[in-house]
Amino acid sequence: MDVSKYLVKPGAAFDPAAWPTREGDGFAGGKKAAKKTLAALSGRLGELQARLYAEGKQALLIVLQGMDTAGKDGTIRHVFRMVNPQGVRVTSFKKPTDLELAHDYLWRVHAHTPARGEIGIFNRSHYEDVLVVRVHNLVPPEVWGRRYDHIVAFEKLLAEEGTRIVKFFLHISKEEQKERLEARLANPKKHWKFNPADLEERALWDGYMEAYRSALERTSHKAAPWYVIPSDRKWQRNLLVAQALVETLEAMDPRFPHVDFDPEAVHVE
Repeated sequence: MDVSKYLVKPGAAFDPAAWPTREGDGFAGGKKAAKKTLAALSGRLGELQARLYAEGKQALLIVLQGMDTAGKDGTIRHVFRMVNPQGVRVTSFKKPTDLELAHDYLWRVHAHTPARGEIGIFNRSHYEDVLVVRVHNLVPPEVWGRRYDHIVAFEKLLAEEGTRIVKFFLHISKEEQKERLEARLANPKKHWKFNPADLEERALWDGYMEAYRSALERTSHKAAPWYVIPSDRKWQRNLLVAQALVETLEAMDPRFPHVDFDPEAVHVE
């Protein structure tokens, strides 16, 4: 699979309507073949994560963004199923607390970035401050408008200090979101996942697409690129994210450290 075609190139225009929310039935050999490929990719992720943790010199930060029902939780569950949780930390950024609001908007984010040797996953992220904040007019345009440069500078700081960043916009269609919301309502076991407020957010769809357009255009850069992942079909979404992450970690090339003794000279009684 060539995941590079899902990258938003630095400085390029981004129109959500022009990017696919699903690929054809023949993609990656179909759903059955993709299941086997995903298992292999998940296993490879596990191997690379073990090396990253043992090396302790680099970190990987994964940012997941998308509209409600896009599958951020599902992506984490399926892609990382063979990764040792000891070296992975997931952070979900919800409505800021009073303490967090008393600081700058990146204050709460920096504390959750991964340490060297770790993989950090942001389930929603600092981008909420140019998405939700913008769509709901929580701050004036001149405030959220300058945050794009803040975010790029913040990500470059992390990159220069040894953190590789990769960002995914899980791109679903409005029609697919409707089906997923209706499925939650139809299944009593999924009622807990439905929030009536989701319908209010859905009504702001066009505003969110415009906010994502600006965010991806202005913050996809070499140190922290954006991938636009077709997510109407969950198996395609999982496969593409896994492929991109394997390629990212292989490029990082983490290695097991050399030991300061001769293993052949050690005898365990």
